[in-house]
Amino acid sequence: MKETRQLAKYLAHLGYGSRKEMEAAIRRGRVTGEGDDLRFDGEQLDPPPGMVILMNKPAGFTCSRADQGRLVYELMPPRFLLRTPPLSSVGRLDAETTGLLLFTDDGKLLHRLISPKSEMPKTYEATLARPLEGHEAELFASGTLMLRGEEKPLLPAQLEVTGERTARLTITEGRYHQVRRMFAAAGNHVETLHRAAFGPLTLGDLPEGDWRLLSAEETASLA
Repeated sequence: MKETRQLAKYLAHLGYGSRKEMEAAIRRGRVTGEGDDLRFDGEQLDPPPGMVILMNKPAGFTCSRADQGRLVYELMPPRFLLRTPPLSSVGRLDAETTGLLLFTDDGKLLHRLISPKSEMPKTYEATLARPLEGHEAELFASGTLMLRGEEKPLLPAQLEVTGERTARLTITEGRYHQVRRMFAAAGNHVETLHRAAFGPLTLGDLPEGDWRLLSAEETASLA
């Protein structure tokens, strides 16, 4: 009986249901296997706390749990929102920005990755309203660019021009709408924005709107 209660508590923390519901599920034989091969309704259990998810975020979804409109959490199983500790996005992408977005229920990892001290490189692909003028790379790399309303200059950022109106920008900060504001400060306007990389991680061939679990090795690479 004690083992049943402990297992029910564990399943409840993974978001499968309340403890009472999980005790009933165990009695009905919906939980099978043992050790690392526990299954719920025949499906492998979700990872224990400490999991990290990589998503290819589509446009039109908000990085929130409660805002109006479509939310990124709708792209994952509903039970993920019921996990204890909670699953949170690692920073945010605005609704119209697409690309690589991480989630984790590891609070220490979350705070380390979003801390300004981490200086984790993040690479964005931007399509601009007007042709690049040629001065942008030097401006962004200078370490002196000030965004409107702020008192501290941006850290140096690397710009790679990929076309007349397209570029890849790698930043090591995560200020509010930073990439859009940087191009605005350079006299341009971002029409589309896609995050292609977060530290050593890329999307690979992950389709838009899909997600996958990071391996232990991939998670360790974020340290």
